Amino acid sequence: MLVAAAVCPCPPLLVPQVAAGAADELADARTACSDALAVLAAARPDRLVVVGPGGPEGAEEYAEGARGTFRGFGVALDVRLGPGESGTGEPDAAGLPASLAVAGWLLDHVAWGAAPVRGLAVGEGLPAGRCLETGRELAAGPERVALLVMGDGSACRTLKAPGYLDERAAGFDGAAARALAAADTAALAAIDAGLAYELQAAGRAPWQVLAGAAEGAGLAGRLLYEDAPYGVGYFVAAWS
Repeated sequence: MLVAAAVCPCPPLLVPQVAAGAADELADARTACSDALAVLAAARPDRLVVVGPGGPEGAEEYAEGARGTFRGFGVALDVRLGPGESGTGEPDAAGLPASLAVAGWLLDHVAWGAAPVRGLAVGEGLPAGRCLETGRELAAGPERVALLVMGDGSACRTLKAPGYLDERAAGFDGAAARALAAADTAALAAIDAGLAYELQAAGRAPWQVLAGAAEGAGLAGRLLYEDAPYGVGYFVAAWS
C-alpha cells in the first residue's frame, strides 16, 4: 500500500555541482525537495521506489546501489541510487537515466536511510493506461511503499525555454500544479499524453504512475514549490 509520495523536478541543474555559478537559482527547489523527502521518511515505509522518466517507451527497473553519473554534463560527479553495495568501480555509461541520477543525488543529500530503495524509469511515451497499471502494481500488497516521483512540467513557458514559447504551457502547468497540490489522482490520470509530448513535459508518465499507486490511498497533498525558471515548469509536492 502507498503510504506517502514526494514529487520533485529532475533537471541536472538541481545538483549544485552541475549548476556551478547558477546553483543559487534553484536553492529553494532543493530545500523543498529535502522537505518532501522528510515526509517520506516520517511515513516509515518498508520500501522506497523512485520513479522517473527514462527512454521513449517501456519501463526499466534499477536495483539499490545502481550507478549514475553527471560526467556527461561536464562534472566529475558520480552517484548511486540509495546506499546499496553495488556500483563499485568506474561509472557505467549505460547506468541510471538522468532523472534517477538526480534522485540519487537528492537521497544522498538528505542521507536517506529510512528504507531500501529501487528505481523505475518509465518511457515518456508510455500510454496512460499502462502508467496507471504500473502504479497499481507498485502499491499492491501489504508492504508500506513510498514513492519519489521525478519529473518536470512543460518546457515551453518562455521564448528562451528549451521548447520555445507555447501559449498552452502555462495552463498545462497550472492544471498539473493543482492536481499535485490536491493529490487529485483522477486529474493526473486524465493528463493528455499528446499535449504533454508537444509541451515536452517529462513528468507526465511518472505522475500517472503515481496516480495509479495512490488510487484509494486517501493521501492528502501539499504543493511545496512551483516555479518556471529557464522556462520549464518545476513542482515539488508531498502526499501523506
